[in-house]
Amino acid sequence: MEYRNLGQSGLRVSTMTLGTMTFGGEGRMASLGNTDVEGARRQIDMCIDRGVNFFDTANMYSAGASERILGEAIKGRRDDLLLTTKVRFAMGNGPNDSGLSRHHILRQLHDSLERLQTDYIDLYQLHEWDGLTPLEETLATMDQLVRDGKIRYYGVSNFTGWQISKALLLCERYGFTRPISQQIHYTSQARDAEYELMPMAVDQGLGTMIWSPLAGGLLSGKYRRGQKNPDGTRFSQGWTEPPIRDEEQLYTLIDTLVEVGKAHGVSAARVALSWILGRRGVTTAVIGARRNEQLEDNLAGAELQLADDEIRAIEKAGRPPLIYPYWHQQRTASARFNDVDRLLQQPWLDEQHGA
Repeated sequence: MEYRNLGQSGLRVSTMTLGTMTFGGEGRMASLGNTDVEGARRQIDMCIDRGVNFFDTANMYSAGASERILGEAIKGRRDDLLLTTKVRFAMGNGPNDSGLSRHHILRQLHDSLERLQTDYIDLYQLHEWDGLTPLEETLATMDQLVRDGKIRYYGVSNFTGWQISKALLLCERYGFTRPISQQIHYTSQARDAEYELMPMAVDQGLGTMIWSPLAGGLLSGKYRRGQKNPDGTRFSQGWTEPPIRDEEQLYTLIDTLVEVGKAHGVSAARVALSWILGRRGVTTAVIGARRNEQLEDNLAGAELQLADDEIRAIEKAGRPPLIYPYWHQQRTASARFNDVDRLLQQPWLDEQHGA
């Protein structure tokens, strides 16, 4: 297992992170899995055996059940692991039971610490943007929690580029502790992050955690052109993340992943995971599984090395269009592109010059 620094911090995390949305199976999470404490222990053991040291949950996963199960499953070995949980979504019906206010953050951190049976969180993540709470209030609260030792670091999740940039600017202005990471959705199928989020992260030194790196199972190889969605999968049960905007392109990409997998004698899932872990700026992929054999296969994705031509084929099959102002910059400003500009633009430049 490879370990990478999370952003500009000294925190070293495994390139695979165990996600725990499948723990608990309550409420809207019921379709994802219902792993209990014993099942969680087995999955955690499997991950530790493969070198995983990072474990991801959130207070709203199964209304707190995921945190409780994770806390029980790691009892006696807490200090050997890194834990990340999140705050933002509703944990009740009251007007102050959601958001990123000081009130909500402090209350939810207290509850998360209790469920996880720990007195600190390694990485506390702001799970979603809150446009109604002054960002200064949120950042001041996170800064104080770091100073108090309740959290070691913090990050953001599902923010836009301008929202993260504003947060970083305010941290610099007021001397607040900076976030060290973002957790986002980014796969060979969903490449929106390449427009702003990935260039911003590389430019500003943020680590990037990838949630649902197999696109909710779309890239596992189970979904094929002209076939009914397999029974028991997320999409057969009405799951809609990520959205499918171009079905034909999706199946072309899946065909490519399957073909590359056959050349290596491995699953399409391993290929998709290897590809995303090879993208510049990506720190770790958050994987989860209902079944142990599925988890074992996903973990092996960290060991697969793809050839350059295979990487290019996958990139081309899932490539997003150049939206404005990028198509205009590609035509008029490419002579003065820097390294960060080329994160998005390089494939078009290569084709333009016959590479």
